[in-house]
Amino acid sequence: MGDAGYGIDPNVVKRIAVEVEEVHSLGVEIALVVGGGNIFRGLAASAGGMDRASADYMGMLATVMNAVALQDALEKLGVFTRVISAIEMREVAEPFIRRRAIRHLEKHRLVIFAAGIGQPFFTTDTAAAMRALEIKAEVLMKATSVGGIYTADPRKDNNAVKIPELNYMRVLQEELAVMDASAISLCKDNRLPILVFNLNEYGNIKRAVLGERIGSIIRPDDEKSVK
Repeated sequence: MGDAGYGIDPNVVKRIAVEVEEVHSLGVEIALVVGGGNIFRGLAASAGGMDRASADYMGMLATVMNAVALQDALEKLGVFTRVISAIEMREVAEPFIRRRAIRHLEKHRLVIFAAGIGQPFFTTDTAAAMRALEIKAEVLMKATSVGGIYTADPRKDNNAVKIPELNYMRVLQEELAVMDASAISLCKDNRLPILVFNLNEYGNIKRAVLGERIGSIIRPDDEKSVK
């Protein structure tokens, strides 16, 4: 949404697309999961009195709008892209079929998952964890507006300390605001590493993929590195 605070900023979409294309051109298989908070926040609407299920469905539709915008920017850069929606809308996106999604990745197409998992009461974080596990991803990269995981919100607390490496249990026990508990638990149960990094710093996606230590990493205690 850029500096406007809402909606879709074409310049931001283009910048993200350029960064993703740089990594994709290296031969990396990439699947993206997009949220819709720049257009509509289901939880906020629910807190305001709207039925939670209705609010969540509206949020899912917002993610499809973001996915189509990102697809357009990527294809202008020559990246073959498929938007896969958990809510069927065949005119703008393919329905989610796990094996088809994996096949797209094998053919070096970039996949964008939209509409969460198609059910209310689940966050984009949980959808990202589920899709990552379904396609057997090596790592789940959580793009945020801060440089990693901190003991408190660094935008509000000057004494917040960055935690470069931690395990799933610490995130859950200390209720660190990284991803929701369901997403963390899914990753914990399946030993899927989570990298939390700042998307607003240009080049961070490529740095992470090439193995440079950025942001914060969540993984099992017995894992020393992420391949």
